[in-house]
Amino acid sequence: MQMQESRGKQIWLALGTLALAWIVYRSATIGAGSAYVQNLDGEVVSATPTEAMLGVAEFSQLNTLGLWVAAFFTLAAFSFMYRDNPIYKFAESIIVGVSAAYWMVIGFWSTIVPNLLGKLDPAWIQTWAMPGLVPVREDFWWTYIVPLVLGVMLLWRLSPRGGWIGRWPLALVIGSFAGMRLVAFLHADFMSQISNSIQPLIERDEGEGTIDWPESVRNTLGILSMLACLVYFFFSVPHRGAVGKISQVGIWVLMITFGAAFGYTVMGRIALLAIRLEFLFDDWLWLIDPLGRRAGIS
Repeated sequence: MQMQESRGKQIWLALGTLALAWIVYRSATIGAGSAYVQNLDGEVVSATPTEAMLGVAEFSQLNTLGLWVAAFFTLAAFSFMYRDNPIYKFAESIIVGVSAAYWMVIGFWSTIVPNLLGKLDPAWIQTWAMPGLVPVREDFWWTYIVPLVLGVMLLWRLSPRGGWIGRWPLALVIGSFAGMRLVAFLHADFMSQISNSIQPLIERDEGEGTIDWPESVRNTLGILSMLACLVYFFFSVPHRGAVGKISQVGIWVLMITFGAAFGYTVMGRIALLAIRLEFLFDDWLWLIDPLGRRAGIS
């Protein structure tokens, strides 16, 4: 068993070495994995290899480094399909850490600075953070001291002692968010589904006054499907006879709905996978050129 595992590692190592040598060869011969920029009215923007060949763009070391780093992390994420490995764990840690830091910075500059500090002392914030901010306090500016105190209390969870202090603002945030989301859910999902299910069985064309048969059939199927689903969830009557048959139809409707939702989710994930594969084969390896950005080069 150990011999087979060792042989498998040797095979993968050999394949990886050959792939790396092939990538280096393409990079050295045709310039695969290179990024170019050009100056347009004082602004540096990305350029194509064709534009660089024509002399209107130049090679960018920084963008090329970013391209290779992105390719490395993409391949590191794909390596999990083989097995859990240190390279995948390293890439996972870096991506999660960078993402958390990025959203922390975005939250600080888009929420804390304008909506909290800018309300408490707008003149001070205007001097160093937001030049366009009006340096005049609102009438009830002192009410923003409450979220400031609650935010400081949240930081107590990082302390080995006094962690219980952070539970109070956390409970307030969760309760308030749940209440707001409940109201939004009732309006956006619950009430909208009820209103959308109230449709006429016979739909008429307003312009000609005739029956719109496709729309009428759609409305009828939708209402009958909804009623069949309701019968399936109606447990006060045994599901036998006619009730049982209607409940079976409700099961089919539910399964079709769940399958369509699952298929939609899978297609979204496949679209993300296609984007990453296009990045590897087009931007990095130059194996494909769907947009014709490297005409006469690769």
